[in-house]
Amino acid sequence: MKASAALAARLSTAAAIAVSGYIHADLYLNGGYWHIHIIGTAFLLQAGGAFAVTLLLLVSDSAIVRLGAAAVALGALGGFTLPRTVGIFGFTEHGFTPSPQAAISVIVEMAALLLLAAWQLAMRKPAEGLTGAE
Repeated sequence: MKASAALAARLSTAAAIAVSGYIHADLYLNGGYWHIHIIGTAFLLQAGGAFAVTLLLLVSDSAIVRLGAAAVALGALGGFTLPRTVGIFGFTEHGFTPSPQAAISVIVEMAALLLLAAWQLAMRKPAEGLTGAE
C-alpha cells in the first residue's frame, strides 16, 4: 500500500471515530444522557475511548490501534442496536432517535469499519508466484 493511501486511510478512520466520539459526548453533556443509569456512563466511556483511539490513529498505524478503532466502532453499533431490539439495562429507543445524531453516528461507525477493512486488505502482500506477471 502506498504511503499516501495508508495515511489517507488512517486520517479518514480517525475522523470517523472522532465524529462518533463527539456525538456520544454531546448526547451525554447536552442531550440528557448523563442522567440515564448505566447508559449515560457508557456514552461517556464510548466518547473517551473514541477520542483516545483517534489520537492513537494520528500517531500510529499499529494493528493494535486499528483493532481498537474497530472495537470502538463495533461497540457503538452494538450500543445502538441493543436498545432498539431487546433493550439494555431497561433502556429502549426506537428508530433513528435522537435525530440526526443516531443516523450520523451509525454512518460514521460503519464508514470507520469499511475504511479499516479496506486498509487491512490493501496492506496484505500478494502471495508469491501469484502476481499475474507470468
